[in-house]
Amino acid sequence: MNVEFFLTSLIVVLLPGTGVIYTVSIGLLRGAKASIFAAFGCTAGILPSMIATIFGLSAIFNTSAVVFQSVKFIGMVYLLYISWTMWRENGQIRLQNKEEGIGLLKISFKGFLINILNPKLTLFFLAFLPQFIPSQTQTPVVDMLVLGGFFMAL
Repeated sequence: MNVEFFLTSLIVVLLPGTGVIYTVSIGLLRGAKASIFAAFGCTAGILPSMIATIFGLSAIFNTSAVVFQSVKFIGMVYLLYISWTMWRENGQIRLQNKEEGIGLLKISFKGFLINILNPKLTLFFLAFLPQFIPSQTQTPVVDMLVLGGFFMAL
């Protein structure tokens, strides 16, 4: 791993995206334990994009407009669903006990869905990860797994 990968990854991780906003909001509303579960779910949602990039499956998105548009459409429908459920709320802030509301596994699953249905994440890995792999390496898959694992750890 080189310094450029570390700094670029750190900047990307520190910029608030949907996963960060979800994790922070869950932490504010439900506490630290729920926030950890949200972060775990969001991090797990990175895995499919990372694995697709490492094993070349994301090249299908690059060559097949139908597949890519399908993923974008599914992501759009999910974001519309989230918007609809938030809009249906009556607008009043309701503080609940930490034991009430949705369970921790459901929090993790929502975080997973947020990242897996984000086509920007797959495109990011497709464009970002391969450029840090030396062309003369004998083990590009292992190198990508190490870099992807480091990114997820951040």
